[in-house]
Amino acid sequence: MTDERFEELVSDALDLVPEQLARAIDNVVVLVEERNEEEPDLLGLYHGVALTERDSFYAGSLPDTITIYRDALLTMCESEDDVVHEVAVTVIHEIAHHFGIDDDRLHELGWA
Repeated sequence: MTDERFEELVSDALDLVPEQLARAIDNVVVLVEERNEEEPDLLGLYHGVALTERDSFYAGSLPDTITIYRDALLTMCESEDDVVHEVAVTVIHEIAHHFGIDDDRLHELGWA
């Protein structure tokens, strides 16, 4: 899969976020990288301060980041349909962290 196609799938996954929630996403950048050096099998990572944890000291902070790891996702998938599904799940999972939803709750909701 080309880098451009993968990035298109990430963009498509972002479009799955309901408009009301998408408007609430604040100060977040979504990136695509090959792999996480420390955890090569990691599919995605939210790095920042969740909306539920922000206070007045957050003002002026650099954007939070959501990083989607292309090679890890491509390695685990057998078909393009699998990639489409796993990218969507990973993007939604990391956005949920931005809203303060932890892994246990995401697992309960089927987004782990």
